[in-house]
Amino acid sequence: MYMWLTALGGLLLLSTPILRSLFPYLVDDSVYILRSIRFAVTFLKYKRSKPFHSIVDGFLDAVRRHPTKTFLHFEGQQFSYGEVDKQSNKVARALQEEAGLMEGDPVALFLANEPNIVWTWLGLAKLGCPVALLNFNIRSKSLLHCFSCCGAKVLVTSAELHGAVEEVLPALREQGVSVYLLSETRHIQGVNLLAEKISKASDQPLSRDLRANVKTRSTGLYIYTSGTTGLPKAAVVTQERMWAASFLQGACGVTKDDVVYINLPLYHSSGFLIGLVGAIQRGVTIVLKRKFSASQFWDDCRKYNVTVIQYIGETMRYLCNMPEKDNEKDHKVRIAIGNGIRTDVWSVFLRRFGDIKVKELYAATEGNIGFINYTSKVGAVGRVNFFHSFIFPYMLIKFDIEKEEPVRNAQGLCIKAARGETGLLVGKVTETSPFVGYAGNEQQTEKKRLRNVMKKGDLYFNTGDLLRFDGDNFVYFQDRVGDTFRWKGENVATSEVENILTMAHCILEANVYGVKVEGNEGRVGMAAVTLKEGKDFDCDEAYKLLVTYLPTYARPRFIRIQPCLEMTGTYKMKKTKLVSEGFNPALISNPLYYLDASKQTFVPMTEEIYSSVTRGMIKL
Repeated sequence: MYMWLTALGGLLLLSTPILRSLFPYLVDDSVYILRSIRFAVTFLKYKRSKPFHSIVDGFLDAVRRHPTKTFLHFEGQQFSYGEVDKQSNKVARALQEEAGLMEGDPVALFLANEPNIVWTWLGLAKLGCPVALLNFNIRSKSLLHCFSCCGAKVLVTSAELHGAVEEVLPALREQGVSVYLLSETRHIQGVNLLAEKISKASDQPLSRDLRANVKTRSTGLYIYTSGTTGLPKAAVVTQERMWAASFLQGACGVTKDDVVYINLPLYHSSGFLIGLVGAIQRGVTIVLKRKFSASQFWDDCRKYNVTVIQYIGETMRYLCNMPEKDNEKDHKVRIAIGNGIRTDVWSVFLRRFGDIKVKELYAATEGNIGFINYTSKVGAVGRVNFFHSFIFPYMLIKFDIEKEEPVRNAQGLCIKAARGETGLLVGKVTETSPFVGYAGNEQQTEKKRLRNVMKKGDLYFNTGDLLRFDGDNFVYFQDRVGDTFRWKGENVATSEVENILTMAHCILEANVYGVKVEGNEGRVGMAAVTLKEGKDFDCDEAYKLLVTYLPTYARPRFIRIQPCLEMTGTYKMKKTKLVSEGFNPALISNPLYYLDASKQTFVPMTEEIYSSVTRGMIKL
C-alpha cells in the first residue's frame, strides 16, 4: 500500500503545469509502468501458485466474485458469469464422455462468433485440453491443413457450418477424426450430435485434478496466422502468453465496470485474447457480435451502454464512411483498442465520434514483442520506455528491401538502425520473452528465428515488419516485408493464392502481391501470371477457382498477364516493381483483368473501371 501511495504522490507532483510542459508524456509513462509492474506481480503470483493459476481459474475467480453479473450479451440474450460457468461444465462433461477427452488432448473449434464458442472453450480448458480456433471462412484444402497441423482428433462445429465440414468429412474420417455438431436436428452421416448430450449433462463443478498438469508454458490455444509464406500456420499460444494478452485491457485503462464490444472474429488473437480473455481477467461484461456491422455499431453501443470497443483499421474506416448523423457523439464509449487505423481516419473518427481514447497496438500472435500507444497520440502504433525494453528487449536493424534480408557488417552481425530511420523490428528471445513457434512446422518456426544479430550466437524473433522510432519515443509502422500483405484486416499469404491460381489449366506461373488503392486500408491482392503455351486466359475458370478455394479477402482483384516473370538471383519472384506499377491500364501495356463479382468472372480492365475503383465508386 505504501508503494502505491508514494507512486500516487509522485504522479500528482508530475501533474503540475511546468513539469507537464517539460515532460508532456511523463504522467502517461508513469501510469503505464505502474500498471505493468502490477500485472507482472500478479502473473508471478499465479505462476508460483501450486497448482498453476490458469486463465480458466481466473474465470472461476470472477464467477465466485459476481455469479449473477452479466458476462455475455448476444442478439438479445444475456448470460451471467454463473450461467456460462454451468454451461461450460455441461459441455465439458458431454465431450469427456462422448469423445473420451483427457488432459492435453487438442480439440479444434470450427465455430462462428456465438456464445457456444465461449463456453465450449471454457469447458475444454477445465479438462486441460488446448483448443485450436479455426477460421470459419476457410474451406477445403486450407481447412484440412489447419485442422491437421494442431494434431487434434476431435472437431466441434455448428449447424451453420455443416456444409464446409461435409466437404472435408471423407478426409477427416480417413484420419480417424471424430466430428461433433452442436445441434439436435441436423443428421449427417458420420457426425455426432452433441446438443442433447449437453442438455442432459450435470452442471456441477469439475475437479481441478482434471487439469493438474497445466503449467505456465503449457499450450492453451492454437491461433492461425499467415505469417510470411504458405498455408496458415498454427501459432502456439501458451498459458503464459494468454495471461500477458489478458493484461492489455488493463494497460489501456479498462476497469471491471466497463462494457466491452467485441465485433472482431474470435478466431483471431485480437478478438479472443485481448477481447474475450481480457474481459475475463478484468471481470467485465461483453457484448458479442456475430460480425461487424457499421450501420448497427453505434446503436448497439447505445443499447448496451458500451464503454470500450475493439477495432481494426477497416472497421474504423467503415464507420467514418457512414453518412453523418446528429447523434454520433451520443454514446458512452471512452476507449477504443485495436490496430491498423490510418492517421487520416483516426482524425476523422475523433472529430465525428468524440473524445475517445484510441489505444493503437502493435503485436503478432506468435511474436515476443509488442507496443501500446497508451498516450493515444494520433498516428503512432506504440510508445517505448526503459521498463518495456528491459522486460522485452528489442531493436530495429537495417534492412535491404531489394534483397529482403538484414544488412550485415564485415563481422556478419546486423546493424542497428538510427533513431528516426526505418528498420526491421526484432525481439530478443529470452526466458521472459520466448518465441515458441508454430505447431508441427519447425521449418517455418526456424524462418522466424534470426541469429547472430548483435553478437555471435544470439537469437531474435524476426517480426517481418518495418517500423520507425521517432525522437519522442513513439513507434510508427512503415511496411510489411516478405510474401504477406494485409487486406480487410486479414493477412494474405501470397504462396497460398499462387498455388490456387496455378491450378487453372491456362496458367503456368503466378506471382501474387498487394497493391495500394486510394481510400482503402492495407493492400488489395493482385497477380502477375504467365500462360501455358497456346493457352488464353480463362476468365471463368480463374474466377471459379478463387471463389471455391479462397476466402473473399484473399482473392486477387486484378490479374496481369506477362510473357515471363522476373526472378532474383536466388530465384525469388520480384515484386517491388510490380507493386509500384499497380493496376493502371494507362501505364501497363500487358493485358489486365478485373474480378467482377457481379458478373462472376474476370473482365478486361478499362480506364472506366480503373477510375471507378480509385474514386471509390466500386467497392473492393
